[in-house]
Amino acid sequence: MTAAENVCYTLINVASDSEPPSEISLKTDLEKGEIKAKTEALKKVIIMILNGEKLPGLLMTIIRFVLPLQDHTIKKLLLVFWEIVPKTTPDGKLLQEMILVCDAYRKDLQHPNEFIRGSTLRFLCKLKEPELLEPLMPAIRACLEHRHSYVRRNAVLAIYTIYRNFEHLIPDAPELIHDFLVNEKDASCKRNAFMMLIHADQDRALDYLSTCIDQVHTFGDILQLVIVELIYKVCHANPSERARFIRCIYNLLQSSSPAVKYEAAGTLVTLSSAPTAIKAAAQCYIDLIVKESDNNVKLIVLDRLIELKEHPTHERVLQDLVMDILRVLTTPDLEVRKKTLQLALDLVSTRNVEELVIVLKKEVIKTNNVTEHEDTDKYRQLLVRTLHSCSVRFPDMAANVIPVLMEFLSDTNEAAAADVLEFVREAIQRFDSLRPLIIEKMLEVFHSIKTVKIYRGALWILGEYCSTKEDIQSVMTEIRRSLGEIPIVENEIKKELGEVKPEEEMSAAPAQKLVTEMGTYVTQSALSSSRPSKKAEDRPPLRGFLMDGDFYVGASLATTLTKLALRYVAIVQDKKKQNSFVAEAMLIMATVLHLGKSTLPKKPITDDDVDRISLCLKVLSECPPLMNDIFNKECRESLSRMLTVKLEEEKLSQKKESEKRNVTVQADDPISFMQLTAKSEMASKEDQFQLSLLAAMGNTQKKEAADPLASKLNKVTQLTGFSDPVYAEAYVHVNQYDIVLDVLVVNQTNDTLQNCTLELATLGDLKLVEKPSPLTLAPHDFANIKANVKVASTENGIIFGNIVYDVSGAASDRNCVVLSDIHIDIMDYIQPATCTDAEFRQMWAEFEWENKVGGREGIRKCDQGKTHFASPPSFVSISKQALSGFCGFMAANLYARSIFGEDALANVSIEKPIHLGPEAPVNGHIRIRAKSQGMALSLGDKINLSQKKSNS
Repeated sequence: MTAAENVCYTLINVASDSEPPSEISLKTDLEKGEIKAKTEALKKVIIMILNGEKLPGLLMTIIRFVLPLQDHTIKKLLLVFWEIVPKTTPDGKLLQEMILVCDAYRKDLQHPNEFIRGSTLRFLCKLKEPELLEPLMPAIRACLEHRHSYVRRNAVLAIYTIYRNFEHLIPDAPELIHDFLVNEKDASCKRNAFMMLIHADQDRALDYLSTCIDQVHTFGDILQLVIVELIYKVCHANPSERARFIRCIYNLLQSSSPAVKYEAAGTLVTLSSAPTAIKAAAQCYIDLIVKESDNNVKLIVLDRLIELKEHPTHERVLQDLVMDILRVLTTPDLEVRKKTLQLALDLVSTRNVEELVIVLKKEVIKTNNVTEHEDTDKYRQLLVRTLHSCSVRFPDMAANVIPVLMEFLSDTNEAAAADVLEFVREAIQRFDSLRPLIIEKMLEVFHSIKTVKIYRGALWILGEYCSTKEDIQSVMTEIRRSLGEIPIVENEIKKELGEVKPEEEMSAAPAQKLVTEMGTYVTQSALSSSRPSKKAEDRPPLRGFLMDGDFYVGASLATTLTKLALRYVAIVQDKKKQNSFVAEAMLIMATVLHLGKSTLPKKPITDDDVDRISLCLKVLSECPPLMNDIFNKECRESLSRMLTVKLEEEKLSQKKESEKRNVTVQADDPISFMQLTAKSEMASKEDQFQLSLLAAMGNTQKKEAADPLASKLNKVTQLTGFSDPVYAEAYVHVNQYDIVLDVLVVNQTNDTLQNCTLELATLGDLKLVEKPSPLTLAPHDFANIKANVKVASTENGIIFGNIVYDVSGAASDRNCVVLSDIHIDIMDYIQPATCTDAEFRQMWAEFEWENKVGGREGIRKCDQGKTHFASPPSFVSISKQALSGFCGFMAANLYARSIFGEDALANVSIEKPIHLGPEAPVNGHIRIRAKSQGMALSLGDKINLSQKKSNS
């Protein structure tokens, strides 16, 4: 085992540019130098020993000239020196010189300075030689009675370590520490003593806890945490003890320390599944989230609440706490609010949905009164979507929600208004009783809508669902109001020339703008820029959209007018009124066409919009029955089918979620009775404290795949050739944000290699944390060198470098062996994730980097595209039915996310030319979009590589 693999207590920074000094100069400095010179010499000796130098000749020099010194810095350095220096002869016997060292440390344990005593006691925890420790035991025992708590708590640690490693040196340690614990007042000393009893003699720890169980709430938080851990272990090992200690856990839920409350709540849930216990733990979690200011803590505790919800028997208890959970919405962080709303939505039931909707309505109104912030709009969207989901699941709530949400159709934030519009469209289709209310509110806000996309959606809803004569006439009035005076072209030209009507002059530009500063009159052409800018501000909304060149809204207007006119003709029997309404609708369409063909708008009308408006004019002029059915029936049926499919998908996903949560028990599964379970089986269960510690250290144990290619050997990279003087290979271990390179270095020569150094450099968004320390390799010796690399983003990275060394006794320059490059695989950081179709489209529009990858020869079926596109990058298909069935083409949206929170989008479009026969290859491409250029390029390279491998 090499030094790099041993347990490390002390980290020492080594200057890479320092030259190793000679043993003679070090000896001189240690014998005759001043305190400063001796300090520097001792540091150099420590570094040389860490690099593999033996230096046996300096041991006696340090004992004679450095050990007696009282300087605190030297004493600290000596603790490090005695930790690393070899203390035994090659045959395993203790060096004679160490007797002198032992005596020196016996004196330090009796030193009047408490810092020196405490530091010495900490050093003794690291010693592994019982011969050195045995003479010091009386002095260590005496330190338990020292006046200073720093000495006493380190004495407890020293006794615990010695008892664990060499029980024969202090066999009465548990009894000694128990007596110490009873009389001790300092919280840190009591914590260390209690921790020792838990691991050394659990019965004594329980006896002590039983004597003071009523005073636990008065203890310090560090001692309370240890008590929680003890109760957890005891109750899991011996379930009959639960009744004895569960009341103590309940009391600790009221602790003043957030850490104690968190651990106590987690322990309570594992010990009892009673509704009162679950409710108390959940309430404790909610209080922690509300009171803690750190958003990371809030998210961690929220995850615990979500875990509670996943248990079927706990969900009913949490449903009663929905209103308490909504208190978390006071947190300004968007991620916390998002998780809270999702949790509340999962827990909502008929008993509390009304209260939930009232709270959400208040939150929506609050967002209107808050100064605009980037997260305010996103939070409003979250609230709207949550209210939408509540209304779909509980139709009785829709009538309460709609009036509040309809006001946000006039919001400047298009995304929030689009969510409201989608909700309104679904509500008006599903709930017939709410149609009059929705149409009334829609007409109220119609004129104040500010974005063209929302305007188009509102036009469609009004045109589709207005079925009475009064509603149709109201819509026509609002459209005329939004268009202004028609014909539009003539009216705009008059405004440009200043020939406006008296009522319009009220809002026109002041007349003095036509007079210069000198008092002379000027003529103003029709193309003047000053007055139209004023007019642009005063234009009605629909006219403003058309003047900006957005004639798609004109085509939507034509469709709406056609539906309204056809329906009006069917309702009203008076021919004169029919002709008048149809003529007005055709006039509006004609004036939009005229405006589009003129030079007044910023952009001319497109051919598609011309065709749509012309079609609508022809339908109104001829009124064929087929077109009547298409406009008034088929459109609504298409929406109905889409909403039905969407509802079925949601029900299916909910069913899958519930199936995951329900624990299925097979008929022949053995029944486990807690009372009949052997202690050995109980002990084999997972320890939650140990699991949380491993998770924090990033050492969570993953089950190895059965595939041998997934083993560690698959990640070993050969860095040098077998004929090189130094052979090297690296095992690349990826642990989230860190990469650990475990490099095996083998000296294949007959010479001793001194200062053998692994020099590394990185390319890409990688950063080398520290330079590896130099080593000394004996002939045909080997060593492991570890190097840590930090990863900052999802990009393909390259690690390259070389190994340099000196040959012992040679006068030549340093030798160098160049290493092969290590390529870091981007797929180690990509994880499957899901998002909604709307979120995908929004991100697709926002992301600016795109990489287009073409399809390769060799794919014979469209569904084989899954192998090339969906599988390698761990993408998840957003298009529900894209990867099912067989046909001549496939189109799918794919989504994935990196561990750094970066989103990756992909759109797959492939087809199989049927006319070329069954063996024709599939053609197509995949478009990748990401926020960063590196991620888009790296994913493209990975997909190309995957295709090449499968074709070869």
